[in-house]
Amino acid sequence: MDIWQEMLSNQILMSAVAGWVVAQILKTIIDCTLNHDFSAERLVGAGGMPSSHSSTVCALVVSSGMCCGVSSPEFAVGFVLAAVVMYDAIGVRQETGKQAKLLNMILEQDLFKLNNHEFQKKLKEFVGHTPLQVFAGAVLGIVIALLIDMAY
Repeated sequence: MDIWQEMLSNQILMSAVAGWVVAQILKTIIDCTLNHDFSAERLVGAGGMPSSHSSTVCALVVSSGMCCGVSSPEFAVGFVLAAVVMYDAIGVRQETGKQAKLLNMILEQDLFKLNNHEFQKKLKEFVGHTPLQVFAGAVLGIVIALLIDMAY
């Protein structure tokens, strides 16, 4: 069996990848609907609804629990990883986004209009998530893992 077949037969990996892909596509559709504009960056970017980070790690942990059992090391590692990722998405990364938004507002003032091209770049504001975005991503990941489990 070649490496691609082995990877495609790995239910845990496929659940996690599907969790990320589906969340990114949904995030792009939701952003496009709300803003009436397509942004290709949303297909791979962080932030927004639903959280693709949460979807990915929840699909990973649920799938590892179903495949290896909830007493397995794989499930334990996935569970801890999911907790850290979701906590970080709501806490640290959301605060980073708020700070970027404030700094962008400050930099837009005439006083700070500098000639240096590097100072004219806006900071990325979509980096974190609200609790609702993380929850939606978590639910999406769980559902995807359950659906993929039925397919395997």
